[in-house]
Amino acid sequence: MHLLLTKELPTLQYTSTTNRFDETWEAPLATLLGLGRAAGADFVEFFLERVNFISCLAEDDAITSISPRLSTGAGVRVFRGNADCYVSTNDLSFSGLKAALEKALSIQGLQLPAPNAHIPEINLELLRDYATKRGKDTWLSECSSMREMGEVLLDANQQLKRKASHAQSRRATYFRDWQEVLVASSDGTFARDIRITQSVGYNLLCADGANRSSINQRVGSTSEPGFLRSWDYKSTAEDVAESAGKMLYADYVESGSYPIIMANSFGGVIFHEACGHLLETTQIEKKTTPFADKKGEKIAHESLTAWDEGRSESAFGTIDMDDEGMPAQRTLLIENGILKNFLADRAGSTRTGHPRTGSGRRQNYTFAAASRMRNTYIAPGSYTNEDLFASIDKGIYCKKMGGGSVGATGQFNFGVDEAYLIENGKITKPLKGAILIGEATEIMNKISMCSQDLGLAAGFCGSVSGSIYVTVGQPHIKVDSITVGGR
Repeated sequence: MHLLLTKELPTLQYTSTTNRFDETWEAPLATLLGLGRAAGADFVEFFLERVNFISCLAEDDAITSISPRLSTGAGVRVFRGNADCYVSTNDLSFSGLKAALEKALSIQGLQLPAPNAHIPEINLELLRDYATKRGKDTWLSECSSMREMGEVLLDANQQLKRKASHAQSRRATYFRDWQEVLVASSDGTFARDIRITQSVGYNLLCADGANRSSINQRVGSTSEPGFLRSWDYKSTAEDVAESAGKMLYADYVESGSYPIIMANSFGGVIFHEACGHLLETTQIEKKTTPFADKKGEKIAHESLTAWDEGRSESAFGTIDMDDEGMPAQRTLLIENGILKNFLADRAGSTRTGHPRTGSGRRQNYTFAAASRMRNTYIAPGSYTNEDLFASIDKGIYCKKMGGGSVGATGQFNFGVDEAYLIENGKITKPLKGAILIGEATEIMNKISMCSQDLGLAAGFCGSVSGSIYVTVGQPHIKVDSITVGGR
C-alpha cells in the first residue's frame, strides 16, 4: 500500500458528503490525523458538528419570538505531552481542516514535516454509527413544525390564564436542538451520533398589591421527536398556578439554622452545583476541589450514594457517546458516603491519572471537550417521606428550588421558590424568601435521610466547555441543619 508523502497532499481529491457525516469522511480525516502525528503530536482529535436549532416564546396571548439557528463547524485538538490546544473552524473542506490542524500544531511548537516525509497510516475503526443503529436519521423530520410549536404554546398560556389568579405575566417557552456529530482521533476512534434535545415550560408572575410570586416549571427530553405533543400543559398549568397562589400571600421566612427537607427532582440542583462540579477532573487540575485527594475516603453521610451516568432513557443528560467518541456509561461517584470516582475526559485523565468516564462534553464545536456531568443524582434510600417529616419538630420544606450561585470550592447559596414551614412533622404555612447557604464539605455530611422517590429534572450547566444539557435529581432528602437566609 502506498504511503503518502506530505508533498502529495495538494493533489488529493476527497468527496465527502456535505449534508451527512458518514464513511466518506474516513479517508480525509485519517490523512489529517496521520499528518498531525507525523508533525510530532502525541494525539490528534477532530470533532465535526451540524446543528439545527429553533426556539419559540409565547408571552400572554401572542407569539413574540421565533429564533432559528443553523451552524456547521469542526474543531481539532492536539496533545503534546500533558499540554493540549484547540482550534475551531467553520470550513469543513480538506484545506480548511488542514489549516486548522496546522494552526493547532504551531501553538504546540510543531510544524508540518518536510515534503518527502511519510504520513503514517491511521487505521480508523469501522464507523460506530449510533444514529443509524438507533433510527435517529429521521428524527428531525418527525419533530413539531413551527406552526405546531406556536399553537401548543398559545393553548398552554390560555390554560394558565384560566387557572391562575392575579397573573401579571404568562410565558411558555420551547426549544428544539438537533445536533449531528462525528469524532475521529489518532487512537482509531471513528464514531457518529445524532442528538435531539427538547425542553418546554412555564414562567408565571403573579402580583396583588405589594405581594409578588414567581414560579417556573420546565421539563425536557432527549430521544423523543414527538416530545412537545406529549406535554401535559393542562396539569402543569394547574400545578404552577397553585404554587404561585400559595406563595403570593406567604409569610417571609425567619433567618436561622434549620433542618430542612428538600423535594425530589430539581432539588438535586444543589448536589449538582455544590458537589458534582467538585468531582470533575477540571477542578482537580485547577486545584479548586477539596476532594482531590479523598478518593476512597468518607466525604458524605453514610446514607448518601450518588451516580453520574449517560444512559437513563430520554433524560436531559443522556448521550450514547460523549464528545470524544467514548460510549456512555454509569459512574458511581459516592457509595454510602465514600468517594469512589471522579468524572474525567481525555485531557483530565492524562493530567490527573483518573480513568476516562465518557464525560468529555462541550456546548459546540467552538469548545474543547472537558469533564462534565450528564445525569447526576442522589440514589434512593430506605426511608419513606413520612419518616423524613416525622423526624422534624420545626423546619422547612423546600418544594421548588430557584436559582443560585456556587463558589469555586463549593460555597453556595440557592433561592427557594416554594417553601413551607414544618411543625411537629406536619406541613403548615407557606413561606417565601428562603435562601439556602452552605458549603459542600459540610452539607454532604448532613444529608442523613434519603427517601425512595427518586425524581429527575432537566437542567442547564455552564463551565469551561460552554453550556450543556444535564439532568439533576434526587429523592426527598433530609438535611439535619443548614443556614437559611430570610427576613
